[in-house]
Amino acid sequence: MSELGLKVSIGLYALPLVGLGAFLKLLAQGRWAVLGLALAGFGLIFVGIDALQEGMQEVAGLLNLAQLPSIGLQGHVLAMCIGLAMTVIMQSSSAAVATTLTALYANAVSFEQAASLVIGAAVGTTVTGMLAAIGASVPAKRTALAHVLFNLATGLIAVLLLPLFLWAIRLMQVHFGLDPGATSLAAFHTFFIAAGVAVFLPMVDRFASGIERLLPDKGPKLARHLDDTLLHAPAVALEATRRALEQTACELFATIRSILAGRFARQAEASCQIEEALDRTQRFFVKIPPVSGEETLSKSRVALMHAIDHLFRLTSHHFPPPGVRQVLGAQGLQQAARQTRELLELGESGLQGREADGWEREVERKAQELAELRRQERPLVLSQTVGGEWEPSLALHFLDAMRWLDRLGYHAWRICHYLGDEDRSEAALNKVQGDPGQ
Repeated sequence: MSELGLKVSIGLYALPLVGLGAFLKLLAQGRWAVLGLALAGFGLIFVGIDALQEGMQEVAGLLNLAQLPSIGLQGHVLAMCIGLAMTVIMQSSSAAVATTLTALYANAVSFEQAASLVIGAAVGTTVTGMLAAIGASVPAKRTALAHVLFNLATGLIAVLLLPLFLWAIRLMQVHFGLDPGATSLAAFHTFFIAAGVAVFLPMVDRFASGIERLLPDKGPKLARHLDDTLLHAPAVALEATRRALEQTACELFATIRSILAGRFARQAEASCQIEEALDRTQRFFVKIPPVSGEETLSKSRVALMHAIDHLFRLTSHHFPPPGVRQVLGAQGLQQAARQTRELLELGESGLQGREADGWEREVERKAQELAELRRQERPLVLSQTVGGEWEPSLALHFLDAMRWLDRLGYHAWRICHYLGDEDRSEAALNKVQGDPGQ
């Protein structure tokens, strides 16, 4: 069977795949509906290739690009410009390469021209990246700039080494039986892309640093990955929100641990950054469109709402009042303060992925110990105050400090619960009697 006949057969076989995908999309729900859409799109790729083949056979009789100059700088530049224009018009370098492959098979272009068209397509895809970066976040613009620079450099390498690449392809055709058509063109495309990778890979760190210097991030550091272009994919947007909340929670936990250690300097600046990141994350979160029929995404959305609520409440109470600061170093508070620091340190390490499974339960246990310690200390302090062992004002400050530490532990636990393992049962809430923040 000829190569063309094989491709047509694949296109015909793809039609049932398109039909199956359409039925799944229309009749199923949730992940099956998404799978159906993917199957239909995958099948349409091959149907489109068949249409390209038929069209190119007709185009070859009307406009034969092989008659244009295929050697010399002028011919290669002309072919590269055509490839670039194809990519810009179709907004896809893959579609431009597929069109070039079918044109090569239909003898509408020579192999040298096809190679130049592929180089032009690689350079032309930078236009798509630049258009996609318009109005995007700084990380997205950095990615687009890196893509543009890499493709331009790779295209330049391909132009400079084009005679060498063509000689290598002809050598492989003679000695290794490489197919002189589409396979050879695919090998050429792979060669010059691999050459670009070989050039950039050893200096990838310096390249990334240079991109960051060219496009500095002026927004909230903790929410820098929240890009409105992610909103069209709710699952990706929810995951980006979760990661931003994890980073914010870790920064908040570290700030509170510094306060408990008596280091109050520059905490106001850190608190402002945390509040700014939380506000940015909340505004991004409310714009994520709901997805009906997707239970997993719905649970994730609810968990993130809980996490945002507890983060706001912990942020608003994380700095101790003057009376609490007055007694924070008292001997009777050392055990509670130490347990709170351990809880926050464990929560920060767990959210960063540096703890083994089950760390959330350990955070929960420490929060319960704090709550129990508060319940035990309260009647004891009150009775000692009545007996004259405590000055009433200091006793009240001491009780406020115990309640403040308990509140820190409670909200930190709930944040870890919803961000660390959102599928856990809500039955754990019954183990703590009420919210100490109420």
